[in-house]
Amino acid sequence: MSEPSVFTRILRGEIPSEIVAETDNAFAIRDIAPQAPVHLLVIPKTEDYRDVVELAAGDPALLAELVGLANSVAAEHAGGDFRLVFNTGPDAGQTVFHVHAHVLGGGLTEGSLGG
Repeated sequence: MSEPSVFTRILRGEIPSEIVAETDNAFAIRDIAPQAPVHLLVIPKTEDYRDVVELAAGDPALLAELVGLANSVAAEHAGGDFRLVFNTGPDAGQTVFHVHAHVLGGGLTEGSLGG
């Protein structure tokens, strides 16, 4: 049996983090090393999917819930304007193989994130 992901450990309260929103199936936290003025992570409460491709194929309703939660937290924390990013695979910066979305906002410019 593999170790629980860092996200599961956050949800269990084993790793301190600021949970900014939560639903029955997902939660959003403030990133501890922000890449933007607003950088929140939206994470499903299941470890069944390694990336967004598997999630989209296996549970499109959960993917829609993640996007809806991202929109909700962006409205509250970033004035409604945001960039939503899913990393998939080690060459895309996916170091924790668990679905999570980055909600980036708060005065982003193309140069602020290198593209």
